[in-house]
Amino acid sequence: MSIEDYILQHIDPEGDYLYRLYRATNVHLLRGRMASGHLQGRLLKMLVHMIRPKNILEVGTFSGYSAICMAEGLEEGGMVYTFEVNDEMEDFTRPWIEGSAVADRIKFIIGDAVVEAPKLGITFDMAFIDGDKRTYLETYEMALGVVRRGGFILADNTLWDGHVLETPAPADRQTQGIEDFNDFVVRDERVERVILPLRDGLTLIRKR
Repeated sequence: MSIEDYILQHIDPEGDYLYRLYRATNVHLLRGRMASGHLQGRLLKMLVHMIRPKNILEVGTFSGYSAICMAEGLEEGGMVYTFEVNDEMEDFTRPWIEGSAVADRIKFIIGDAVVEAPKLGITFDMAFIDGDKRTYLETYEMALGVVRRGGFILADNTLWDGHVLETPAPADRQTQGIEDFNDFVVRDERVERVILPLRDGLTLIRKR
């Protein structure tokens, strides 16, 4: 038994609906492992319970797994606004979101969050960045602008399968985007931050 298997056996269960969504994601979509999965999904729900946000912004819906997990943790009246820039994902993702038990807590929007999220005129308590790695810095600046003081930004994939440690540094734009993001955030005096070595790296950021 691996340590990951041990962990999964000793945390809250994933639930049948999320299990089926994760399986369908990996069967029908390329790069299915991009979905958050059991462990990160339960962490996202727990963080929502702890932070108690009213409004959550998600950048990068993909198959809807993480949006559903965060919506599960919301209190009455809370809402997840989740943006997916790839309109080809809509036919797969929308039915899964609308068929979930928390569909009334999720607004699924096709569009570029960097452009469209500020137009909502909403002050968010929490943001989850899991979109295009090449534009993480741009997305981060947008999120800082719409998240309240004392609110939280979560950024996924910030260890990028360990590529951030490779020498010489990989030249692909995704890896460079993550490295630029990490190097910028660690010096950003507007926030506090910590990286969790969970899955592919999850950075928790608090706006001062």
